[in-house]
Amino acid sequence: MTYYLDPFGCVKNQVDAENMMAFLNRSGWTAAESADTVDLVIVNSCGFIESAKQESINAVLAWRKMYPEKKILLAGCLSQRYAKELAESLPEADGIFGNSDLAGIVQAAALAAGKTLNKTAPASSRPPPDTGARPLLSLPGSAYVKISEGCGNRCSYCAIPLIRGGLRSRSVSDITDECRALVERGIKEICLVGQDTGSYGRDSGDGSGGGLPGLLQAISRLKGEFRVRLLYIHPDHFPLPILDIMEEDPRFLPYFDIPFQHGSEKILRLMNRRGNAAVYLDLVEALRRRFPDAAIRSTFMTGFPGETEEDFQTLLEFQQKARLDWLGCFAYSREEDTPAWGMKGRVAKKTAARRKRLVEERQIPITERQMERFIGRTFDVLVEEQFKPTADGPSTGEEELYLGRLPCQAPEIDGSAVIVSPRPLESGALVSCRVFARAGIDLQARPEGA
Repeated sequence: MTYYLDPFGCVKNQVDAENMMAFLNRSGWTAAESADTVDLVIVNSCGFIESAKQESINAVLAWRKMYPEKKILLAGCLSQRYAKELAESLPEADGIFGNSDLAGIVQAAALAAGKTLNKTAPASSRPPPDTGARPLLSLPGSAYVKISEGCGNRCSYCAIPLIRGGLRSRSVSDITDECRALVERGIKEICLVGQDTGSYGRDSGDGSGGGLPGLLQAISRLKGEFRVRLLYIHPDHFPLPILDIMEEDPRFLPYFDIPFQHGSEKILRLMNRRGNAAVYLDLVEALRRRFPDAAIRSTFMTGFPGETEEDFQTLLEFQQKARLDWLGCFAYSREEDTPAWGMKGRVAKKTAARRKRLVEERQIPITERQMERFIGRTFDVLVEEQFKPTADGPSTGEEELYLGRLPCQAPEIDGSAVIVSPRPLESGALVSCRVFARAGIDLQARPEGA
């Protein structure tokens, strides 16, 4: 039996997709790079916000239109949250499978691909097989390691606890074993992910080895040439002790992904967050004081219920003062069964979208200025792929162009490093390069000695 998996969704969904592939491959299924000849197409969905839900459904419809005779299984967050509704309203899918127990993908796939179709499939409780040896869907040289599942922060707008439940931290030994196996496979950058990595261990106290600082100490004892990137740390309980560990071991990149969401204290309280602009700016300053090369990414949300023009101006002021290296902005998505669903003061979608565009426009020159501080300096760059310019694109003569990432650039969400090299470079390798220019939000670099 063969399958093709469409790994739609965020990086946490991508790890789920990789583990589903591991279960399927272990049970005798064979993954294909194209859907042309497979028995089953699996769409890994996202159910976080309205636009992602619609994209997931559209993906199923598109696959059905492209391959009318194939079997299609809708998996992931959307299926987990709306299994019954989708089974009744989406006949284009031959099966529906959530993400509460990924081992059940084997039975769900068999049912969806068989003659007798079942809209829901019971799951088992087996753990993912050989987590460190699972198929990887990430870019060459990097891998995501999920350190926890679920979330206990209960932000009023967020449906994650409804989809994935409360916080459940993995053990330190499981995580370090996975990291060790990935390094032995040649992975050069490990990205630690979770709904909130800063909450790691809070559900099990000392049983998780001292929270996130304890986990980083354990990872620092691993041998090898690799680097670690931390993603998604809630600002209201940022674990400051991790900074000491990061200073001692330079393999921990000074990259901080902190979703501040807003600068108005009124809106933050409505979001069920404790901070304010002054507290968050102090955190930003502390990080930059300890790590002059710190790259700080965040997300903002516009159009939350009750957001006035005055609140929005406070957000813009916070944006200017914070001088964040990278910023993503989202318009509020009203999600049923969340506390914010019934809040008064709803903001028109057009207003939320306008505010979002303004935030994005103002961020471009900020990011460009922040990137300029790296020009003239040398960093290890993770090479991802060779860049083939179009006929109208730039030409470097006999030199080749590669795309890669500096320590200040996370995979898939930030800018890139364009490497100009007179010699061939290997994808997935760390290469010492000197940054010589900026092109928009991207940086241009050349291998040392070239």
